[in-house]
Amino acid sequence: MKVTEHIKQANGKTLFSFEIIPPKKGNSIQELYNNIDPLMDFKPPFIDVTTSREEYVYIDRDGLLDRKITRMRPGTVGICAAIKHKYNVDTVPHVLCGGFTKEETEYLLVDCHYLGIENVMALRGDAMSHQKYFEPANGGHTYACELVKQIQNLNNGKYLHDVIEADDKADFCIGVAGYPEKHIEAPSLKSDLKRLKEKVDAGADYVVTQMFFDNRRYFKFVEVAQKEGIKVPIIPGIKPIAVKRHLQLLPQVFKIDLPEELISEVEKCKDNKAVRQVGIEWAIQQSKELLEFGAPVLHYYSMGKSDNIKAIASQLF
Repeated sequence: MKVTEHIKQANGKTLFSFEIIPPKKGNSIQELYNNIDPLMDFKPPFIDVTTSREEYVYIDRDGLLDRKITRMRPGTVGICAAIKHKYNVDTVPHVLCGGFTKEETEYLLVDCHYLGIENVMALRGDAMSHQKYFEPANGGHTYACELVKQIQNLNNGKYLHDVIEADDKADFCIGVAGYPEKHIEAPSLKSDLKRLKEKVDAGADYVVTQMFFDNRRYFKFVEVAQKEGIKVPIIPGIKPIAVKRHLQLLPQVFKIDLPEELISEVEKCKDNKAVRQVGIEWAIQQSKELLEFGAPVLHYYSMGKSDNIKAIASQLF
Protein backbone atom coordinates (compact mmCIF):
# COMPACT_ATOMS: atom_id res chain seq x y z
CA MET A 1 0.00 0.00 0.00
CA LYS A 2 1.16 3.53 -0.68
CA VAL A 3 2.31 5.82 2.13
CA THR A 4 -0.39 8.31 1.17
CA GLU A 5 -3.02 5.58 1.35
CA HIS A 6 -1.87 4.62 4.85
CA ILE A 7 -2.21 8.27 5.89
CA LYS A 8 -5.66 8.57 4.34
CA GLN A 9 -6.92 5.37 5.97
CA ALA A 10 -5.69 6.58 9.37
CA ASN A 11 -8.47 9.23 9.31
CA GLY A 12 -6.42 11.85 11.11
CA LYS A 13 -4.66 9.50 13.53
CA THR A 14 -0.91 10.01 13.62
CA LEU A 15 1.07 6.98 12.44
CA PHE A 16 4.46 5.66 13.55
CA SER A 17 7.33 4.86 11.17
CA PHE A 18 11.07 4.61 11.30
CA GLU A 19 14.15 4.46 9.13
CA ILE A 20 16.99 1.93 9.10
CA ILE A 21 20.35 1.60 7.39
CA PRO A 22 21.53 -1.61 5.68
CA PRO A 23 24.27 -3.58 7.48
CA LYS A 24 27.80 -3.29 6.17
CA LYS A 25 29.05 -5.88 3.75
CA GLY A 26 29.81 -9.14 5.52
CA ASN A 27 27.39 -8.52 8.39
CA SER A 28 24.29 -10.60 8.99
CA ILE A 29 20.81 -9.22 8.42
CA GLN A 30 19.83 -10.82 11.74
CA GLU A 31 21.18 -7.87 13.70
CA LEU A 32 18.86 -5.66 11.67
CA TYR A 33 15.92 -7.94 12.47
CA ASN A 34 16.84 -7.83 16.16
CA ASN A 35 16.45 -4.05 16.13
CA ILE A 36 13.28 -4.08 14.05
CA ASP A 37 11.49 -6.73 16.15
CA PRO A 38 10.83 -4.51 19.23
CA LEU A 39 9.42 -1.72 17.06
CA MET A 40 6.84 -3.89 15.32
CA ASP A 41 4.71 -3.73 18.49
CA PHE A 42 3.83 -0.16 17.44
CA LYS A 43 2.48 -1.32 14.07
CA PRO A 44 4.47 0.83 11.64
CA PRO A 45 2.66 0.90 8.27
CA PHE A 46 5.98 1.40 6.47
CA ILE A 47 9.72 1.28 7.10
CA ASP A 48 12.32 3.31 5.20
CA VAL A 49 15.62 1.74 4.14
CA THR A 50 18.44 4.12 3.27
CA THR A 51 20.81 3.83 0.33
CA SER A 52 24.48 4.64 0.74
CA ARG A 53 26.33 6.06 -2.22
CA GLU A 54 29.75 4.85 -3.33
CA GLU A 55 32.94 5.78 -1.52
CA TYR A 56 36.66 5.32 -2.03
CA VAL A 57 38.73 2.76 -0.16
CA TYR A 58 42.50 2.33 -0.29
CA ILE A 59 44.01 -1.14 -0.74
CA ASP A 60 47.69 -1.81 0.01
CA ARG A 61 49.24 -3.62 -2.94
CA ASP A 62 52.91 -4.35 -2.25
CA GLY A 63 53.47 -1.04 -0.52
CA LEU A 64 51.46 0.99 -3.01
CA LEU A 65 48.01 2.33 -2.18
CA ASP A 66 45.44 1.47 -4.82
CA ARG A 67 42.28 3.57 -4.70
CA LYS A 68 39.08 1.66 -5.43
CA ILE A 69 35.45 2.70 -5.39
CA THR A 70 32.96 0.56 -3.50
CA ARG A 71 29.65 0.57 -1.64
CA MET A 72 29.99 -0.37 2.02
CA ARG A 73 26.25 -0.84 2.60
CA PRO A 74 24.69 -2.33 -0.53
CA GLY A 75 21.47 -4.31 -0.69
CA THR A 76 18.75 -1.71 -0.06
CA VAL A 77 16.22 -3.32 -2.40
CA GLY A 78 17.01 -6.82 -1.14
CA ILE A 79 16.58 -5.70 2.46
CA CYS A 80 13.27 -4.03 1.56
CA ALA A 81 12.06 -7.29 0.04
CA ALA A 82 13.24 -9.30 3.08
CA ILE A 83 11.52 -6.96 5.55
CA LYS A 84 8.36 -6.89 3.48
CA HIS A 85 8.27 -10.69 3.43
CA LYS A 86 9.20 -11.23 7.09
CA TYR A 87 6.98 -8.60 8.69
CA ASN A 88 4.26 -8.05 6.06
CA VAL A 89 4.92 -4.31 6.18
CA ASP A 90 5.45 -1.84 3.35
CA THR A 91 8.99 -0.68 2.74
CA VAL A 92 10.38 2.50 1.22
CA PRO A 93 13.78 2.18 -0.47
CA HIS A 94 15.75 5.39 -0.86
CA VAL A 95 16.73 6.13 -4.46
CA LEU A 96 19.66 8.48 -4.99
CA CYS A 97 20.91 10.68 -7.80
CA GLY A 98 24.47 10.48 -6.49
CA GLY A 99 26.42 7.52 -7.79
CA PHE A 100 23.72 6.19 -10.12
CA THR A 101 23.15 6.60 -13.83
CA LYS A 102 19.63 7.02 -15.17
CA GLU A 103 19.81 3.46 -16.53
CA GLU A 104 20.84 2.05 -13.15
CA THR A 105 17.99 3.96 -11.55
CA GLU A 106 15.55 2.48 -14.04
CA TYR A 107 16.79 -1.05 -13.34
CA LEU A 108 16.40 -0.47 -9.59
CA LEU A 109 12.85 0.81 -10.05
CA VAL A 110 11.94 -2.15 -12.26
CA ASP A 111 13.22 -4.49 -9.54
CA CYS A 112 11.10 -2.65 -6.96
CA HIS A 113 8.05 -3.02 -9.19
CA TYR A 114 8.65 -6.74 -9.63
CA LEU A 115 8.90 -7.14 -5.84
CA GLY A 116 5.63 -5.31 -5.21
CA ILE A 117 7.32 -2.31 -3.57
CA GLU A 118 4.98 0.64 -4.10
CA ASN A 119 6.89 3.47 -2.40
CA VAL A 120 10.25 5.12 -3.04
CA MET A 121 12.06 8.08 -1.50
CA ALA A 122 13.73 10.22 -4.19
CA LEU A 123 16.84 12.02 -2.94
CA ARG A 124 19.76 13.80 -4.53
CA GLY A 125 22.23 12.49 -1.96
CA ASP A 126 25.35 14.10 -0.57
CA ALA A 127 28.64 14.92 -2.19
CA MET A 128 31.40 12.35 -1.78
CA SER A 129 33.95 13.02 0.96
CA HIS A 130 36.57 14.32 -1.49
CA GLN A 131 34.11 16.64 -3.28
CA LYS A 132 33.44 20.20 -2.22
CA TYR A 133 30.11 20.20 -4.04
CA PHE A 134 27.78 17.47 -5.25
CA GLU A 135 28.73 16.06 -8.64
CA PRO A 136 26.32 13.76 -10.50
CA ALA A 137 27.42 10.45 -11.92
CA ASN A 138 28.22 10.45 -15.62
CA GLY A 139 24.75 9.96 -17.12
CA GLY A 140 23.01 10.55 -13.80
CA HIS A 141 20.69 13.19 -12.39
CA THR A 142 21.90 16.45 -10.89
CA TYR A 143 18.75 17.28 -8.90
CA ALA A 144 16.13 15.28 -7.03
CA CYS A 145 13.46 16.97 -9.16
CA GLU A 146 14.89 15.23 -12.23
CA LEU A 147 14.78 11.90 -10.40
CA VAL A 148 11.14 12.47 -9.45
CA LYS A 149 10.35 13.14 -13.11
CA GLN A 150 12.01 9.87 -14.16
CA ILE A 151 9.98 7.92 -11.59
CA GLN A 152 6.79 9.65 -12.66
CA ASN A 153 7.58 8.88 -16.30
CA LEU A 154 7.95 5.23 -15.36
CA ASN A 155 4.55 5.41 -13.67
CA ASN A 156 3.19 6.56 -17.03
CA GLY A 157 4.88 3.72 -18.93
CA LYS A 158 7.65 5.97 -20.29
CA TYR A 159 10.99 4.24 -19.96
CA LEU A 160 14.29 5.87 -20.89
CA HIS A 161 14.42 4.53 -24.40
CA ASP A 162 10.85 3.53 -25.21
CA VAL A 163 7.22 3.70 -24.21
CA ILE A 164 5.65 0.49 -22.97
CA GLU A 165 1.94 -0.17 -23.05
CA ALA A 166 1.36 -2.61 -20.21
CA ASP A 167 -1.49 -3.73 -17.99
CA ASP A 168 0.83 -3.74 -14.98
CA LYS A 169 2.55 -0.38 -15.08
CA ALA A 170 4.49 0.90 -12.10
CA ASP A 171 2.57 3.22 -9.80
CA PHE A 172 5.12 4.39 -7.25
CA CYS A 173 4.21 6.71 -4.42
CA ILE A 174 7.10 9.18 -4.36
CA GLY A 175 8.51 10.75 -1.21
CA VAL A 176 11.00 13.62 -1.16
CA ALA A 177 12.98 15.47 1.48
CA GLY A 178 12.10 18.82 3.03
CA TYR A 179 14.27 21.05 5.20
CA PRO A 180 12.64 23.08 7.99
CA GLU A 181 15.95 24.92 8.47
CA LYS A 182 16.59 24.99 4.67
CA HIS A 183 18.99 22.87 2.66
CA ILE A 184 22.66 23.64 3.23
CA GLU A 185 23.07 24.86 -0.35
CA ALA A 186 19.93 27.00 -0.51
CA PRO A 187 20.40 30.77 -0.12
CA SER A 188 17.15 31.10 1.84
CA LEU A 189 14.23 29.07 3.12
CA LYS A 190 11.94 30.68 0.55
CA SER A 191 14.16 29.64 -2.35
CA ASP A 192 14.43 26.15 -0.86
CA LEU A 193 10.64 25.92 -0.73
CA LYS A 194 10.50 26.81 -4.42
CA ARG A 195 12.71 23.79 -5.12
CA LEU A 196 10.44 21.65 -2.95
CA LYS A 197 7.40 22.91 -4.88
CA GLU A 198 9.14 21.89 -8.12
CA LYS A 199 9.54 18.35 -6.78
CA VAL A 200 5.87 18.20 -5.80
CA ASP A 201 4.79 19.59 -9.18
CA ALA A 202 6.98 16.93 -10.84
CA GLY A 203 5.07 14.17 -9.06
CA ALA A 204 6.15 13.89 -5.41
CA ASP A 205 3.32 12.63 -3.20
CA TYR A 206 4.64 13.40 0.27
CA VAL A 207 7.53 15.05 2.10
CA VAL A 208 9.67 13.78 4.98
CA THR A 209 11.64 16.47 6.79
CA GLN A 210 15.23 16.57 7.84
CA MET A 211 15.61 16.09 11.59
CA PHE A 212 14.92 19.11 13.78
CA PHE A 213 14.89 19.66 17.54
CA ASP A 214 12.69 22.75 17.81
CA ASN A 215 9.10 22.04 16.79
CA ARG A 216 8.54 25.69 15.94
CA ARG A 217 10.77 25.11 12.92
CA TYR A 218 8.42 22.37 11.68
CA PHE A 219 5.23 24.33 12.41
CA LYS A 220 6.57 27.33 10.50
CA PHE A 221 7.81 25.13 7.67
CA VAL A 222 4.38 23.54 7.20
CA GLU A 223 2.73 26.97 7.27
CA VAL A 224 4.97 28.56 4.65
CA ALA A 225 5.01 25.39 2.52
CA GLN A 226 1.22 25.45 2.33
CA LYS A 227 1.34 29.13 1.34
CA GLU A 228 3.67 28.12 -1.50
CA GLY A 229 0.99 25.71 -2.72
CA ILE A 230 2.54 22.53 -1.32
CA LYS A 231 -0.51 20.51 -0.32
CA VAL A 232 0.99 17.02 0.11
CA PRO A 233 1.51 15.50 3.59
CA ILE A 234 4.62 16.78 5.37
CA ILE A 235 5.98 14.14 7.75
CA PRO A 236 8.29 15.30 10.55
CA GLY A 237 11.60 13.45 10.93
CA ILE A 238 12.76 12.96 14.52
CA LYS A 239 16.14 11.81 15.81
CA PRO A 240 16.83 11.46 19.53
CA ILE A 241 20.27 12.61 20.63
CA ALA A 242 22.22 9.60 21.87
CA VAL A 243 25.81 10.68 22.58
CA LYS A 244 27.39 13.94 23.72
CA ARG A 245 29.32 14.20 20.46
CA HIS A 246 26.00 14.82 18.68
CA LEU A 247 26.15 18.41 19.97
CA GLN A 248 28.97 19.06 17.48
CA LEU A 249 28.30 16.38 14.88
CA LEU A 250 24.65 17.04 14.04
CA PRO A 251 24.98 20.81 13.45
CA GLN A 252 28.19 20.24 11.49
CA VAL A 253 26.87 17.49 9.22
CA PHE A 254 23.22 18.52 8.84
CA LYS A 255 23.53 22.28 9.36
CA ILE A 256 20.77 22.41 11.96
CA ASP A 257 20.41 24.38 15.19
CA LEU A 258 20.01 22.76 18.60
CA PRO A 259 17.91 24.53 21.25
CA GLU A 260 19.91 26.02 24.12
CA GLU A 261 17.83 24.12 26.65
CA LEU A 262 18.72 20.79 25.03
CA ILE A 263 22.40 21.73 24.81
CA SER A 264 22.43 22.67 28.51
CA GLU A 265 20.82 19.37 29.55
CA VAL A 266 23.25 17.30 27.50
CA GLU A 267 26.28 19.20 28.79
CA LYS A 268 25.24 18.37 32.36
CA CYS A 269 25.40 14.63 31.63
CA LYS A 270 28.32 12.66 33.08
CA ASP A 271 28.18 9.88 30.48
CA ASN A 272 26.45 8.88 27.26
CA LYS A 273 23.92 6.75 29.14
CA ALA A 274 22.61 9.95 30.70
CA VAL A 275 22.77 11.71 27.32
CA ARG A 276 20.67 8.94 25.80
CA GLN A 277 18.00 9.45 28.46
CA VAL A 278 17.94 13.20 27.84
CA GLY A 279 17.53 12.48 24.12
CA ILE A 280 14.62 10.14 24.82
CA GLU A 281 12.83 12.62 27.07
CA TRP A 282 13.33 15.48 24.61
CA ALA A 283 12.00 13.37 21.72
CA ILE A 284 8.96 12.33 23.78
CA GLN A 285 8.04 15.96 24.42
CA GLN A 286 8.68 16.81 20.77
CA SER A 287 6.48 13.93 19.68
CA LYS A 288 3.63 14.87 22.03
CA GLU A 289 3.54 18.39 20.57
CA LEU A 290 3.60 17.01 17.04
CA LEU A 291 0.74 14.64 17.88
CA GLU A 292 -1.31 17.58 19.15
CA PHE A 293 -0.47 19.49 15.97
CA GLY A 294 -1.85 16.60 13.92
CA ALA A 295 1.30 15.49 12.11
CA PRO A 296 0.33 12.67 9.72
CA VAL A 297 3.22 10.42 10.76
CA LEU A 298 6.03 10.58 13.31
CA HIS A 299 9.07 9.29 11.45
CA TYR A 300 12.07 8.30 13.58
CA TYR A 301 15.66 8.08 12.38
CA SER A 302 16.73 4.95 14.23
CA MET A 303 20.05 4.39 12.39
CA GLY A 304 19.79 0.68 13.16
CA LYS A 305 19.27 0.98 16.93
CA SER A 306 15.86 0.53 18.48
CA ASP A 307 16.07 0.76 22.28
CA ASN A 308 15.65 4.54 22.45
CA ILE A 309 12.99 4.57 19.71
CA LYS A 310 11.06 1.89 21.61
CA ALA A 311 11.28 3.95 24.82
CA ILE A 312 9.85 6.96 22.97
CA ALA A 313 7.11 5.11 21.10
CA SER A 314 5.94 3.29 24.25
CA GLN A 315 4.91 6.67 25.67
CA LEU A 316 2.97 7.67 22.56
CA PHE A 317 1.46 4.77 20.62
